[in-house]
Parts: sequence; structure tokens; C-alpha cells
Amino acid sequence: MTTAKLPEGGRGAPAADEGYERGLGSRQVQMIAIGGAIGVGLFLGAGKIIERAGPSLVFMYALAGLVIFFIMRALGELLLYRPVSGSFAEYAREFLGPYFGYVTGWTYWLMWAVTGMTELTAAAIYINYWWPAVPQWLSALGFLLLLFGVNLISVKIFGELEFWFSMVKVTAIIGMIVIGVGVLTLGFSAAGDAATPANLWSHGGFFPHGVGDSLMTLQGVMFAYLAVELVGVTAGESTNPEKTLPKAINTLPWRIVLFYVGSLIVILSVVRWTEFSAGVSPFVAAFGRIGIPLAAGIVNFVVLTAALSSCNSGMYSTGRMLRALAANSEAPKVFGRLSARRVPAAGIALSVVVMSVGVVLNYLVPEKAFGYVMSVATAAGIWTWAMILVSHIRFRRRVAAGRLPASSFPAPGGSVCSWLALAFLVFVTVLTALDADARVSLYVGACWAVLLSAGWAVSRRGEARGGGPAPEYAAGAQ
Repeated sequence: MTTAKLPEGGRGAPAADEGYERGLGSRQVQMIAIGGAIGVGLFLGAGKIIERAGPSLVFMYALAGLVIFFIMRALGELLLYRPVSGSFAEYAREFLGPYFGYVTGWTYWLMWAVTGMTELTAAAIYINYWWPAVPQWLSALGFLLLLFGVNLISVKIFGELEFWFSMVKVTAIIGMIVIGVGVLTLGFSAAGDAATPANLWSHGGFFPHGVGDSLMTLQGVMFAYLAVELVGVTAGESTNPEKTLPKAINTLPWRIVLFYVGSLIVILSVVRWTEFSAGVSPFVAAFGRIGIPLAAGIVNFVVLTAALSSCNSGMYSTGRMLRALAANSEAPKVFGRLSARRVPAAGIALSVVVMSVGVVLNYLVPEKAFGYVMSVATAAGIWTWAMILVSHIRFRRRVAAGRLPASSFPAPGGSVCSWLALAFLVFVTVLTALDADARVSLYVGACWAVLLSAGWAVSRRGEARGGGPAPEYAAGAQ
């Protein structure tokens, strides 16, 4: 791969092949993308929003999935124009300015750090299902150290572990859909007499609580889609990004239709929506009604792998994002160095420290902590997606003006779809402000903005005194 030229007016990040071990093959990149599209938001979070939206949740997931596809195609066009690790921050820096790159990089780091807090706590709770005598903090600490070690060893091992984590999730959902379809067509289970597609509209209608209540679930729906953009972070370590990235992104629509829309249609047909409630996985409830032996244990294993997969991905992405920030003197220089195994060990270590604090907090106030952290993670994710869209719009303008070469993977609809997706994200943000429980994320966001602005001022003063971009990064130091 040839080294990408420096962006107009930018300080530049390394090209995709500089410094990192390019150890992610085609199957691993695609599975990382699939794993990003199937998380704890679907396995656990759907129960609460089914209770609020009823069968209309299927439509909410489909609508949000369409917007996510627009976002990913916009990202794909940028990735094939200039594949870089830490892509979201780098594109924001190039097309909106250094400050936006700085804010985007740190905000994406925050998203994964706070998400990791809930994932580790969830994983410890799942272990208690089998071994209740094991202290919850001990399980969480054990998983944290295990995943930390995996991420320090090699990107190849990370990719392989994430591949199998994702395989478990994919297999479980496909199996559930097949069994559910069998129940609906053959009626061979305990749920056979009540399992019917009419459950989608027979108990209060498709919008049982009205369109307004259904729309208010969009924040929870968007939380379930967090991490689909992770495929962009893999650009710097993909063996052949020109082929693997478009393939991974173009498979997103059928993954959304199958894993989200398809699975929800099946479970809401097998079990009527009124029987689901917050705090209970709809998948556990559906399998229990179907009458599969050890159903709860099977699903418990699946959601455990989902939690570990998400935390594993979080450690991976945060280290890369901090290294990109260090390259531009927007994070301490130590985060810009690679270890002997060519991984950003210092950045991963900082994320692990923050996640360990979250384990303690979630243990102390588990009920409220999960909801609050989910809101904060979603708000941070919406900012990241918005920066991708605005960067894409700016990129298309420069291409049209002849200032930049066109990407080999243009987004369908050009900037129009990016504008539509951006308007949707603004709409979800407004809904968040109207929800008393979710509104806390906006307060945290305001505090985060003040903190980042202060950090920006400090970093600029340091650069003015001769700091400059991290030389270790620019040289691809090991």
C-alpha cells in the first residue's frame, strides 16, 4: 500500500501501514463488523424498550438501521480515500479542524471506556448465574485482566478472539430464528398454541402506546448499534483494506435485517410483547416459552460472550484512538508509542484503569449505573457518527471542487444521505433532552465539553512552547 499524502492544512496521521502490525484478515474484519452490530443492547436492553414500544420496536430498529447504513457508507468512502487508524478523529481533524479531531478522539475513547464499565459488570453477573459463591468483583477483575492481556499480546490474537466471540453471537441468533420459525410453522413447542405472527398487531396494535412513546425508545435502539463503526478503527491493521472494508460495510444491511429486525419479529411472534419486561432478556424469555431444556443457561453463555466481546473491542479501539491523539500532541506522548509487539500498550492500560473504576461504581449502584452509563455512551456515539457525516459532506465538497481525488468506494446518494442521517441524529438528541432518565447524558456531555476545552488550551500552550506532534509516532517507533 502506498503511503497516503498529508491532508490539506492538517498535521497528518500515519498511513494505514505505518507502525502497526497489519494482522487482521478478511474474515476477522468482517466478524469484527458483525460483532459490532450485535451487542448487549440487543441481548439485554431490548426487554425494557419492548415494554415501552411493543411490536413497533421492529420498525424503530429498521429505521435506525437504515441511518446506520448511511453512516457506514459515508465512513467507507472516507476510509478508501485515506485509510488511517483512529479514522474518526483524523477525518474530523482534516475536514473540520484540529479541535474537532481532538474532541472526537477523546469522546470516542469515553464512549468505549464507559461502555466497558457496564460490560464487565454484566459479565460478572452472568458468571454468578453458574457460580453464585464467586464474588462479583473478582469475576470482573479476572475478565478485565484476561482481555487486557489479550490486547497486549498481538492484534492477530485479538482478531481471532473477537472472531470466535462474534461467531457465538451469530450462531445463537441464527439458531433462535430457525427455532422460532419452526415454532410458528410446526407448533412443536410449549409456545405453539400462542405463537403466531398475529402477536405483532393483536395486543393493542403495532403502536400500543402511541407513536410518541415508540420514538422515545430510539436512544436505546441507537445504543444497540454502537460499535458498528469499529470496522473503521481496523483500517490501520487490515491486510487489504481496499477489499476487506467495502465487503464488511456492504454486508451491513442484511446483518441488520437478519440479526435485529428478523430476530425481533420472531420473538415478538412467538411470545406476545406484553410478557416482556425490563431487566429480563427477551431472548431468555422466548427460549423459555419455546421449552428448550437449559434455555436460560444457553442464553446466559451467549450474553456473556457478547459482554466480553464488547469490552474486548473497547480496549482495542481506545488504545488506537489515544495513539492518534498523541500523534497530534492532544494526549501525552507516552500514548503515541507502540510496544515491542506493535500495539499501543499505554493507551490500552489507561482505558483498563478507567474501566476498573467503572466496575466498582457499577457494583455499588448497579440499577441506576447501567442506565446512566448507557445514555452517556449513546451520546458519545452520536457525536462520533455526526463527525463522520459532517466530514463526509466536507469531503464531497472538496472532491466536487477538484481539490481532492474521488474515493474508490463512493456512498450512494452522495451527501444527501449524510444530511438525512445527520438530521436523524439531531432528532434523537432532542428526544434525549425530553426524557428525564436519559437527560443525564446531556449534563455529562456539558461537563465533558468543559473538561476537553480546558485540556485543549493546555495542549496548545504546550505545543507553542515547542512540543509539536509526537516524534515517536511520526517515525513509527516501536
